[in-house]
Amino acid sequence: MSMQRAWIGLGSNLEDPEAQVARALEALDRLPLTRRIAASKLYASRPVGPQDQPDFINAVACVETRLSPLALLDQLQALEQRHRRIRSRRWGPRTLDLDLLLFDDSTLCLPRLTVPHPEMARRAFVLVPLLAVEPRMRLPDGRRLADLEAAHADAATLRVLPSGFNGR
Repeated sequence: MSMQRAWIGLGSNLEDPEAQVARALEALDRLPLTRRIAASKLYASRPVGPQDQPDFINAVACVETRLSPLALLDQLQALEQRHRRIRSRRWGPRTLDLDLLLFDDSTLCLPRLTVPHPEMARRAFVLVPLLAVEPRMRLPDGRRLADLEAAHADAATLRVLPSGFNGR
């Protein structure tokens, strides 16, 4: 398989979330047949869903990979497990959450994976860091992410962490 570009959303709100996300960004470089080529700064955001949990630390990374979308998903889920991710409730707290947001200009709807990520257009904590790295990004259907981000009132509530990871 030739090199494909994939965008990954990262998030954590447990066990030193800033360090969890920074370590996960570094671990993306060690995935087989994959190398990280860009990453956003770290952002703090309120949780989606239950509000009885800490704020999240989020980032977005771009990788080039020879893995198929499902093989990359398997690697991302294995990385979550190495960070002791427990899936106890929907939108609940987690040590690490990795979402495959985009895979080149592919549109996939498989039992285990939908690309583009079905919620990304509604999540400022994905759109803001993604646009910080790739300001002209479009979804496979041609919609500009900048237009989607402009519709989010909560985009202004995201905070860039001053001591956060500064990408690559």
